[in-house]
Amino acid sequence: MFEQLGLIGCGMMGGSFALAMKRAGLVKRVVGYSKSPSTTEQARRMGVIDVEAPSALLAVSGADIVLLAVPVAATEATFKAIRHLVTSSMLIMDVGSTKRDVVEASRRVLRDHVGSFVPAHPIAGKELSGVEHADADLYHGKQVILTPIEKTQTGHLKRAQTLWEALGCHVQQMSPDSHDAAFAAVSHLPHVLAFALMNAIGNQPHGKDFLGLGGPGFRDFTRIAASDPKVWRDILLSNRVELVEQAKMFQRSLLNMLQLAEEGNGEKLEEMIALASQARAQWHMGRKK
Repeated sequence: MFEQLGLIGCGMMGGSFALAMKRAGLVKRVVGYSKSPSTTEQARRMGVIDVEAPSALLAVSGADIVLLAVPVAATEATFKAIRHLVTSSMLIMDVGSTKRDVVEASRRVLRDHVGSFVPAHPIAGKELSGVEHADADLYHGKQVILTPIEKTQTGHLKRAQTLWEALGCHVQQMSPDSHDAAFAAVSHLPHVLAFALMNAIGNQPHGKDFLGLGGPGFRDFTRIAASDPKVWRDILLSNRVELVEQAKMFQRSLLNMLQLAEEGNGEKLEEMIALASQARAQWHMGRKK
């Protein structure tokens, strides 16, 4: 049980975390701050937070747990805004989709108190943003990746793992570098592909007509193209090195398949499709539900 959650960023991700903690009886009071006062006010009206804070610093005042639910590009500025009230007994986490840059920011700003920070990435979300889409069930059954560093306090790491597990999450640990490499492959590149495909079709003379013919497969493949532009701009820029490496590997695979199609080599093309189909089937069967 935590006495007070200091929530910085009362949008969908932060709001869902607060609601989940409240429902599980894990926190007595939630003090929230968002850059937009109307968002903070709406969060209070919805019962996501109990008290509106006028600043990030005051949201942290008196908190024994703090969650940063801000765009990854705003992480360092947020650390700077709260550092004067950070204590060694305070558990601080984030929900960012990249970790190397977040960890580096924490080292630069928090310094002696960097051990209080447990970087976290819940593999959950929606294409919709805003506190009005906050959902207490958002994280239930989902994976959460913790990326501790050498200075992370063991006690805080255990508290973070216990907390996420209490919210119904499957928790695992990775290094920040391994995390960013993995998610460039399974999250960041797929978003780029969805964005690029929608733009490629939309920019054609008959693009709107083509889009009108899209079926369930096209809908599923492009669903993530509806994601928040500012959020994904920051994610892609912050992990651009790993993203470009994954894109190069994808490009080689794509060009190989296109060359086989151009040559009319149906046998080899079918082999590549079969490999992909088998890999997808095995991944689906092995996933945690």
